[in-house]
Amino acid sequence: MPSPPTGLPTASGSSRSLDYTSASASEASSRPAGSSARATEVVSASSVSSRAGASSARARRRARRNGSGRRLFAFDRRLGVRLVAGADEAGRGCLAGPLVAAGVLFDYDALTTRELRSLSLLNDSKQHTAQAREELYPLVLSSAARVVVVSRCVRGIDARGLHKTNLAALRDALRGVTRDVVGDVLCLVDGFSVAEFERPQRAIVDGDATSAAIAAASIVAKVTRDRYMRHADIQHPGWSFAEHVGYSTPVHREAILRQGVSPLHRMSFQSLAYQQLAL
Repeated sequence: MPSPPTGLPTASGSSRSLDYTSASASEASSRPAGSSARATEVVSASSVSSRAGASSARARRRARRNGSGRRLFAFDRRLGVRLVAGADEAGRGCLAGPLVAAGVLFDYDALTTRELRSLSLLNDSKQHTAQAREELYPLVLSSAARVVVVSRCVRGIDARGLHKTNLAALRDALRGVTRDVVGDVLCLVDGFSVAEFERPQRAIVDGDATSAAIAAASIVAKVTRDRYMRHADIQHPGWSFAEHVGYSTPVHREAILRQGVSPLHRMSFQSLAYQQLAL
C-alpha cells in the first residue's frame, strides 16, 4: 500500500499525519473552616463531590467500553479482510446546498488500541449532536489510513438528477480512497451498490449504523457539508442556512416564501415551498 497523502481532505486527503489531542482541566478550591461543624460540612460536601466525580468518570469509561464503535468495528473485522473502505453521503434530502460524499479507508492491521478506544462512540452521524460529530471528526481523520471527500454542486444535481448524482459521488469517493492501493480492499456502501466500480463491494442496509468504515464516512461527509452551509449562510443571508443546513424545515420554507430562492436551491425538487413562487 502506498504512503497515504497528507493534509486535510478537500478533494482527497489523508488523516494519518494529523495530530488531535484533547485536554481536560479540573478545578480545586479550599476554604477555611470557621468551626468544627463548618469543617465537617466542607469535608462532607467535598466527599460527595469527589464521589460524584468518580461515578461520572466510571460512567464515561463504561460508555466507551460499551460504545457503538466497538460493535461497528467488530462488524468490519468479521469481514475477514485487512483493508475496509466505507462510503456515505450527506445532504441527499436537502432543498439547498451540495451533496457531499466521503470515503474512509481503515487498515485493520495498523489500527492501534488507542485509536479504537478514541472511536468507541462512533456511530451513524444522525445519532450524534453537531458537537459530538465535530469531536469525532478529527479522531476519524487521525485513525483512518485515507479519507476522501467528494462534492456535487446544486446545478449538477438539477441537471443529472439526485439519484444518479448520489451514486456517482459514492463511486468517486470509493475510487479516490482506494486509488493505487495494492491488494484486496472490500468496499462498503450505505444502502446502494454503485455501477462501473472495479473493486469488490457490498451494499449494507443501515450501513452507517452497522459498519465502522461507513459510519466514519458519514461523520466526515456530514461535518464537511455542515461547515460549508454555515459559511454559505454568510454569503447568502436571509435563508438561515447555518440553522437548517439546507433541509426543509418550517424556518427554511418560510424564508423561501418570503424572499424567493438562492443560487444554492435545488430547483429540480418538487417542494411545496416552491409551488407558490413565480419561478
